[in-house]
Amino acid sequence: MKTTNAPRFTLHASRSHALLLLLFAAIASAAPSRASATEVKTIRAPEGGIQPQAAVDEKGVAHLIYLKGDPKAAELLYTHSQDGEKFGPAIPVNDTRKGVMAIGNIRGAQLAVGKSQRVHITWMGGGKIMYYTRLNDEGAAFEPPRNLVTWAGGLDGGGTVAADKKGNVYVAWNGAPPDNKRNELGRAIFVARSTDDGKTFSREERATGPDIGVCACCGMRGYADSRGNVYFLYRAADGKSRDMILLASTDSGKTFRPSTISKWEVNMCPMSSSTFAESSDALLAATERSGQVSFARIAQDSATPSEVTMAPGMGKRKHPVVAVNAKGETLLAWTENMGWAKGGSLAWQLYDKDHQPIGEKGGARGVPTWSMITGFAKPNGDFVIVY
Repeated sequence: MKTTNAPRFTLHASRSHALLLLLFAAIASAAPSRASATEVKTIRAPEGGIQPQAAVDEKGVAHLIYLKGDPKAAELLYTHSQDGEKFGPAIPVNDTRKGVMAIGNIRGAQLAVGKSQRVHITWMGGGKIMYYTRLNDEGAAFEPPRNLVTWAGGLDGGGTVAADKKGNVYVAWNGAPPDNKRNELGRAIFVARSTDDGKTFSREERATGPDIGVCACCGMRGYADSRGNVYFLYRAADGKSRDMILLASTDSGKTFRPSTISKWEVNMCPMSSSTFAESSDALLAATERSGQVSFARIAQDSATPSEVTMAPGMGKRKHPVVAVNAKGETLLAWTENMGWAKGGSLAWQLYDKDHQPIGEKGGARGVPTWSMITGFAKPNGDFVIVY
């Protein structure tokens, strides 16, 4: 499939999203786009693992976690690569007697790289357990996992972690207050903060208000940018829609400002996931809606998207991943035809610094059951997708 100008639109134009999706898909498929010298390489997760998650530190080292074994109680492993393709021996992260839930695709582990390239990892251990661990000072093993939930349990869709270069670490999850009697409408996002690089954490605090709930079984994503701002993406629930909401904080997680990234008038849980990437002048947030994926551009120190770029074509698309290289080029990757207890394939599209498509849409088969994909940019500007 060949593509032309990437379809983009401002947020207020998404009210009639079904018609817009069809229109933008037609535009994106209408004419050829120029080629790119940038390479996109696909590699398998080590050991036949599933749900790979990657982050690249400021030295260009790629850090990777993945699950293997029983999807109801999987082993969580960590490895890293200097060149982004050849990963070294794995280090166990969790106690294998307390496995990680892989069923549902979005309940697994997430990682972040913070101060002095220390790796921070979190995963859901049950309805009242949000585990956190970090790489020890020697970088040879992970500290014993700690449960950060003190009062706000009711976990379902997992949690997330973000870390900055100053030693701030944020672990967030979608939970419920003990007195919740409104099901999803009474759920909220809770954040536990650390100011000492994960040594200690404050008691979790509510980051969302009581006027709108949270979709119980959708995943969420956190990110701390180079300016010290912290962001979380989650899917809201109000009884009639499942909009994607961005929480933004410019005061180290003390307060959060919400804004709507995309609207979706559907009263069901799509079990969706999302990702972030940072360019030289903006934050990019990749989300899904109605079988389509896209990424939104959010200017620095802002919580409002200025434009949204859709993937070319249409299909049953989920689990979008966005990455940016030093040239300002963007990779948008996603899965296709995934379902409950069903694997699928992956696809991707490259965009230039103005978010116009370059080259043809790429793809590969064989995304495993209960898995998703991850992607990152190498120091030389090429991209890697792990699946």
